[in-house]
Amino acid sequence: MTSPRHVRRTPAGAAAAQAIPVPVLRRMPGYLQALRQFRTEGLEWVSCTRLAGRLGLDPALARKDFTALDITGKPKTGFPVTGLIRAIESCLGWDNVRDAFLVGAGSLGRALLGYRGFREHGLNIVAAFDTDPGKIGSSLHGTQVLPLSKLAGLARRMRVAIGIIATPAAAAQEVADLMVAGGLRAIWNFAPTSLSIPPEVLVENEDLSRTLAVLSQRLQARRALELEENG
Repeated sequence: MTSPRHVRRTPAGAAAAQAIPVPVLRRMPGYLQALRQFRTEGLEWVSCTRLAGRLGLDPALARKDFTALDITGKPKTGFPVTGLIRAIESCLGWDNVRDAFLVGAGSLGRALLGYRGFREHGLNIVAAFDTDPGKIGSSLHGTQVLPLSKLAGLARRMRVAIGIIATPAAAAQEVADLMVAGGLRAIWNFAPTSLSIPPEVLVENEDLSRTLAVLSQRLQARRALELEENG
């Protein structure tokens, strides 16, 4: 029988975060953005109806989403704006800044390095990597570009957990392998390709071409409907 002192326990907050469905997690940043705007406007309390109305959502959906948070609202009053902001930031892990490495100092990589909003979302890109001798040694938006060969060793020494891939598709798998070798536990992949990653490493793919395909098709369908209505 395993001794109780050797049983690995999962913190209650971590267990709750793991249980939140992905669609709910994807709505949380929208709630957070609206709540920050409400706070700027001087609002101290907000109802689900008002918050959902700002985002064009069903209030019942917002109420259901907030059951995943460690906060309770008041009947006919709603939630404290600042308290709800803190609860969402804690749920998403945005109240604890995590260091990240970025690979690919091209146009996309430079744009990501220049986006200051990542700090508000708990992400701090501490170094960039590339294989281009013309980029190595340079500084992009205050972040140094290092040789890709140094990534795994630095990741282990600095205990960096998150890697961002902003390379062409052909180089993405090699970069992912280096990140895994360096002990990174999560990869944010902007390269338009699928990666072969061990199951213990988390991957979130940002395929811009897929998003553009959906937007283009919806625009085409809307134009066709407008022509039909006006024809």
